[in-house]
Parts: sequence; structure tokens; C-alpha cells
Amino acid sequence: MSVRPILLLGDPRLRLKGEPVDGFGKFLHELLDDLAATMRDAPGVGLAAPQIGEALAACVIEIEGRLHELVNPRITRASGDDRDLEGCLSIPGYAAYVTRRERVWVVAQNRAGRKIKIAGSGLLGRALQHELDHLDGKLYIDYLESMDELIATGHHEDDDEHSASDEVAAPALA
Repeated sequence: MSVRPILLLGDPRLRLKGEPVDGFGKFLHELLDDLAATMRDAPGVGLAAPQIGEALAACVIEIEGRLHELVNPRITRASGDDRDLEGCLSIPGYAAYVTRRERVWVVAQNRAGRKIKIAGSGLLGRALQHELDHLDGKLYIDYLESMDELIATGHHEDDDEHSASDEVAAPALA
């Protein structure tokens, strides 16, 4: 298990689609372990394989102490709408209000290849959608009408230009 560098906005690998996983052996297990270690080190609540340069359909999400490892995930149902602040480990220092589905139902496989189901709303629902977007090469900024909608969170290189009153806290989903 090792902490890997997280790709940042501008790296073309962030736009690659995660290829389906068909091997559930040592490579996948190490990838899932590295994803969890890297996510926790960042810290964030989710991380997708493309964010560490692996174009595979695998991601991890950890909320309230529960780690979800999702391989070949897909949303099977969604309902409602929810608009909230969202951040991303690949776009540090910024967040924006993004409208997503309020509740989602996901089918995936676990590290052993067994089918699993997970439903989520609130932060879990948002994180599921955010991570599955990464597996399609999509970033939360793609939902914005303009990059002017980005809000500085105070964790970026231009810290001196922003006062504490301009800073916003948003969970770094991935």
C-alpha cells in the first residue's frame, strides 16, 4: 500500500475513461489499497483510479469510517435533485455549487469480483456520482456554466490574494 501522486487539472489522463476491470487479483487489490491510502493522505472522501493515472473503472469512497471499494460501478437509478458545494482533489483550492441527483443506486463489484449494491444520498450520494464521473473522464467543473463559478477555498498557491472571509469549506470528494 502506497500513497501515489494525484493528477491535477490539465493532465490529459484525467479525461480518460476507466476501462472495465476483468482481473480481480493482486494488481486490483494493490490498486484499491493505494487508492484508499492516497485518499486518506490527501485527505478526501473519495478517489478514482484515473486520478492516479490508472485508466480503470475502480474507485474508493470513505464516509463516516466506512470504506466502499467499487469496481465497474454504474448508477442504475437516481431520484431528486440536490445542489451543494463540491470540491475535488484534482482541483485543489477551489469548490463550486453543483446540482446532482439527491439519491442514487449503484451496482458494482467488490475486490473479489462479487456483485454489490449501494444506495446513497447526502454526501455519499454526491461522492458516488462524483467518483463515477471520474471513471467517465468527467470533472465537476464540467457542470459549471463558467469557471467564474469556482470559489477559492484558501488551499491554493494564491493564498495571499484572498482574505479569510473569502474562504469556503467543501469536502474534497476526489
